[in-house]
Amino acid sequence: MADINSKVIITCAITGSIHTPSMSPYLPLSPEQIAVQAIDAANAGAAMLHLHARDPETGQPTPDPSVFRQFVPRIRDATDAIIALTTGGSASMSLDERLQAPSELRPEMCSLNMGTMNFGIFPLAQKERTWIHQWERSFLESSRSGMFRNTFADIEKIICRMSEMGTRFEFECYDIGHLYTLAYFLEQSLVKPPLFIQSVVGILGGIGSDHESLQQMRATADRLFGSDYQWSVLAAGRSQMRLGTMAALMGGHVRVGLEDNLWLEKGRLAPDNASQVTKMRSILSELGLEVATPSQARELLGITTRS
Repeated sequence: MADINSKVIITCAITGSIHTPSMSPYLPLSPEQIAVQAIDAANAGAAMLHLHARDPETGQPTPDPSVFRQFVPRIRDATDAIIALTTGGSASMSLDERLQAPSELRPEMCSLNMGTMNFGIFPLAQKERTWIHQWERSFLESSRSGMFRNTFADIEKIICRMSEMGTRFEFECYDIGHLYTLAYFLEQSLVKPPLFIQSVVGILGGIGSDHESLQQMRATADRLFGSDYQWSVLAAGRSQMRLGTMAALMGGHVRVGLEDNLWLEKGRLAPDNASQVTKMRSILSELGLEVATPSQARELLGITTRS
């Protein structure tokens, strides 16, 4: 049997809060669409599903637990994939709003953004397109003057609230400093190994999507955490497959999905999330790498029981 440490965890982020309905007709918005695409992604090989919710009428990001309840139980019943709920929500939400759904649904894992930052998605508003909803352009433009708040107190509140429920974390690190913040919480014994670190590259305001940045993130994590962590890469936009492949070759895991990138290849929108999972799985196979099952992913990440 192959060493479990050689298995690659594919995370699929189904809808997120960055892209808007006008950008792709394939972006899942309703609870039904989110459930179907999540289940299909799991069947295609995603061991973990990273989930946000959308207002079913407008497609706008929402923290409403009643919307999450329309698709999370269905996904749990249909797949063995790890459910990872967002605590990031969107930059326009308060911390209490962002914690509502995870606190009620008690997932095995949730995301945790490791620092306050400029989160610039306003360039997406500058592209010529016909807007379906009035909120879309102003939502994107608001990131020009706003910020994504994740203070030390905010992070500690999320850790304490969700750890009490047995939830573990997908630590989203958008820059080198976020790794040092995570090291601080580890030193304070507020988090425990194995840490699941998601290096996020390519967001305006964070580290860039280039090979050198990825290598720097990996080297810093190695220095700070040694063997106490599992490393994954989320590359936004056109770098998704290229840097995901690089991460796998460096011994890491990879995240795909329409939250991070709407395209399957140059000039072709991804028709669903499963298509990106299938493409990444094919790349990994060609490289002689094996994809982790949900149970193997749980073992790697220190998740003892399914919620």
